[in-house]
Amino acid sequence: MEIQPANSALVQTLKRYIRFGIVGASGVVVDMGILFLLADPKILGLNLSLSKALAAEVAIVNNFAWNELWTFGDISATQSHWHARLGRFAKFNLICLAGIGLSILLLNAQVRLVAMNVYLANLIAIVIVSFWNFGLNLKFGWNKPATR
Repeated sequence: MEIQPANSALVQTLKRYIRFGIVGASGVVVDMGILFLLADPKILGLNLSLSKALAAEVAIVNNFAWNELWTFGDISATQSHWHARLGRFAKFNLICLAGIGLSILLLNAQVRLVAMNVYLANLIAIVIVSFWNFGLNLKFGWNKPATR
């Protein structure tokens, strides 16, 4: 039985989302670790919002590298010159920075309004924002150039 082209595109997108999720999970580990180091009162004790923003940016760099190599590696291979890669990183970073803003709002709302544990609230915020990041990166970041 042969897979139809529409189903093939759906399967490819699903595979990419799973890879994006795995890469995102590595970013969660990076984000959580950096957040802990920066925000924990026993370590550096920095402001929660600043700590979250810095932790998320470090995770963004980690995630871009893995998405460039693995999740969207087939597209990256056809657009591998430095200018294209820099453009993808800029788009990825802008999309994720907007996601960080959303994540900071969600984190603070959960911690301050609901008195949720900061790390559980951070994890929930990351999961919600992952849908935003995948959709926009698929559409604008690693989109395949239109064929003529």
